Formats: sequence, structure tokens, C-alpha cells
Amino acid sequence: MDNDDPEALSALIGAIYDAALDAAVWPDALGRSAKYLAGVGALLFTKDATTRNFALHHADARLDPQYVKLYAEKYSKIDPSTSAHYFADIGEPVSMIDFGPIDEFRATRIYREWAQPQGLVDFLTVSIDKNATTVAMYGLFRHERQGLVDDVARRRTRLIAPHIRRAILIGRAIDLKAAQAESFADAFDRLSSSMLFIDSTGRIVHANAAAHKVLAQGNVLRAVPGGRITSNDPNLGEALRKIFEDAGKGDRALGIQGIAFPIIARNGENYVGHILPLTSGARTRTGSAFAAAAVLLVQKAELATPSAPEVLAKTFKLTPTELRVLLAVSEFGGVAEIADSFGISETTVKFHLKSLFDKTGARRQTELVKLLAGFTTPLAS
Repeated sequence: MDNDDPEALSALIGAIYDAALDAAVWPDALGRSAKYLAGVGALLFTKDATTRNFALHHADARLDPQYVKLYAEKYSKIDPSTSAHYFADIGEPVSMIDFGPIDEFRATRIYREWAQPQGLVDFLTVSIDKNATTVAMYGLFRHERQGLVDDVARRRTRLIAPHIRRAILIGRAIDLKAAQAESFADAFDRLSSSMLFIDSTGRIVHANAAAHKVLAQGNVLRAVPGGRITSNDPNLGEALRKIFEDAGKGDRALGIQGIAFPIIARNGENYVGHILPLTSGARTRTGSAFAAAAVLLVQKAELATPSAPEVLAKTFKLTPTELRVLLAVSEFGGVAEIADSFGISETTVKFHLKSLFDKTGARRQTELVKLLAGFTTPLAS
């Protein structure tokens, strides 16, 4: 597994991009990714920073749905990796060993009651997107047959993570199945996001109503004679031309350069663009119908807002373990329950509680719960 297989990587990226236009492809794409990363199953999910609820969006068909349901309903609340997920940098893979010694994880209830019965020994995750309340992630399970996550798996995850992010962001904006070009065009024209079909020279071959409005304003994008699209951002002109050209050559040629590229509007506002190639995989049906090489999505950039637990941890300089205990206080309350869930001694829990009291100024656990609630309420300043 030391050397990457270019053909396998190319096929995987193609499947990921096909999923952007047809969500039914995600289980297959996730299965391919698990094979590429030497895992037994992969999934796309979100975790809520306020409630710590788990939501499954797409999963490899090989994952046992009963165990997934059990995690969502019970074990997501006591997962020791949950708090660390809020701090994960987008695109950077992390595994259980990044959260602490693996022996500590093996002492937890979630390992004893959920992971070990399935033969699972590690879980690799990479943050795809996050806002003030949720973090969206790709996750890969490693079985005892494959062993713990290694450097090869991390490197390969960094290769595919940007493509998963692009597919999810564009799929979220489109939210339709591209089975027929005619129905695609109808739905495309009703989208609120600015989207344009373009050829490899950057010429617009179709644009939806929102995009026509943006072009008419001329603040972010404009069309020059011949119908070629360009930006008012002087730093983007040549780069945009190359992005369009490479999009016409397929997924591997474009690589990651068309993922979330910044656009500065004429009035100084910040926008972000995404390019989805239409010259590979099942997307060629849509591309050929419009003689297009790619879809360009342009949206106004949103400020990255840290999650409430992240803000709280930074405010009081809490360690990841202290944050875990604080969140557990809100969920379980009792020291014995927290110790049992995390597989640590009650003395250790009390040690971390004392540190929380010292750092936050709280005097009892009920005050810690109120403090957490103050950071998670939408009305908190």
C-alpha cells in the first residue's frame, strides 16, 4: 500500500463528483473510498456542537445499520472524539490516537460496548465543513485486520478530502438528481445560487436566473464579448482561465484548484467559487447536453464562525479533556457516570472538575451547566 494507484484514485474522484449531482451515488463512492484508504466502511455525518446529536447523511452499504443507529441514539453522546471534532481543521485527518493514548480509548464504554464487538480498532475523520452549531465530517472505520490508521491512510485522505468537500458543497446547492438533462435544466434555473454552465474556454453556454442577475450587476462576474466569463478581481483573471481549461480535461487535471477559490467583488465584498467538471463519469450526460465542460457555482462568502464549545474552550483556556468533561457534566451530571462512560477513574474526573472550577469561576456542577447553556443559546452575546 506504499504506492498510490493513479487509476484507482481517478475512479474514486470521478465517483465522488458524480455524487454531487446524484446523491444516490454516495454509498458507492464511500465504499470506494474505504477500499482506497484500507478501511471497512465510510460515512458522511454531522455532529451538533450544542446537543452533540449525530446525523448520518450517507453511508457505505457495508456498515451495519443497527450499529450506526445505536451510535446515533446512544454512544454519540459519550464519544471521546466528539469535542475534538469541533477543533479539527478542515481537510486535516485525525484518528483516535490524536485524542490521547489508544489504551485510554480502549477503556471507554463506547469501545467496550460498541467498537470492540464489531472488531473496530480506529476511526479516521476529516472535517469537511463547519459553522457555529455543526461540523460536517467524513469518517472511515478501521478493522483489527487493517490495524490503526497509518501515515499512508492520512496522506491518501488529504488527497481525496478536497474533492469530497467540493462535491458536498455543490451538491448542497444543486440538491437534485441529474437523470435527465431537461429536468436538470428546469431545476437549475430555479436555484437561488448563481450557477453557470461553461466550456473549456470560459464561454457561458447556460446560466440560471440568479447568475444572469449577478452578471447584469457586474459586481462579481461579467461577460466579455464572445460570452466568455471573467472576474472583476484582477488577481483572478489568469487563474480563472486555467481553471476553465483544466476543467475541460477532467477531474484529475483540475485537481483541487477549483475548490472554494476566493473572488473579491468590485465593491470589496468577498465571494467564493466552485468548479465541478462535467467531462468525466456520469456527469458527461449533463455536460454533453449543454456542450459544457463544467458548472461554476458562485456564492457570497460567509464568515467562519467557531462552534460554541470551541468559543467556550478558547475563552477559558480549556484542554480537550476538560471540555469533554464539561460537556459530559451537562449530559450525565454525576461523577460516577462520567467516569464509567470515559473509562477513567472518579478521581480523574474530580481532578478535571476542579480545574474547570478554577478556570471558569464556577463553584458547583450546576453552575457549569448554566455556563455551557449561556454559550450555546442563540441570544448569548
